[in-house]
Amino acid sequence: MDVNKNSYTLGFAAVMVIIVAALLSVAFIKLKPFQDRNIELEKKQNILSSVGINVERDGAEAIYSTYIKSELVLNNKGEEVDGIAFDIDLGKEIKKDVNIQLLPLFISEVDGATRYIIPLRGKGLWGPIWGFISLEDDLNSVYGAVFDHKGETPGLGAEINTPMFQDPFANKTIFEGEEFISIAVIKGGAAEGDMHAVDGISGGTITSVGVHDMLSERLSMYLPYFAKIKSAFVVDSIFLEIDSVAIVNDSIIN
Repeated sequence: MDVNKNSYTLGFAAVMVIIVAALLSVAFIKLKPFQDRNIELEKKQNILSSVGINVERDGAEAIYSTYIKSELVLNNKGEEVDGIAFDIDLGKEIKKDVNIQLLPLFISEVDGATRYIIPLRGKGLWGPIWGFISLEDDLNSVYGAVFDHKGETPGLGAEINTPMFQDPFANKTIFEGEEFISIAVIKGGAAEGDMHAVDGISGGTITSVGVHDMLSERLSMYLPYFAKIKSAFVVDSIFLEIDSVAIVNDSIIN
């Protein structure tokens, strides 16, 4: 065989491409279960972190069920539907019409306090951004927030996954009275005492806007569920008050 011919060079290159592609495919297939497992553990780690339980990724599995007591799947009317909340891919759901999206919700119990954890998904400058935000049982006050990204600029938009950006969300509120406000991410800094805003990232304007839009869009999807929970709480409170009055009257009569 004449190794100086172009046909030999092209044939050799084609064979090498096929061999390398086959090796990469085998490696991907072999490693995918480990990659999926790492993604699962990181997700559990971030869910726990949003309610103040900070653990290493490998330790998240052992304590996840200790603090996460319920996983619900909701429709756009705030009704529970069949499904596994943890397995819902928000990247796919947000591409659907809002009327058919599935909404995962996680409910935690930490030191006797109930908190509602809402998964988030949006768009940054260079790719998707995501996270989790937890609300107190009043479904208004933020307990904690965790954000991450795929490829935002280091030192700029990538700062959304740092405590400097995440910590100020604690104790902010998403309602003003009965009106849904969400939490704004303000370029140049939020006004002092503003309960509905946090500082944006200097030099990371587009990523900050992405977080702002993500919060507003995702949280608004849960408003029907919030309304149902609040209504149920009011009814329970009324019955509790009636029972208390009945007990007092019975004591007086006896």
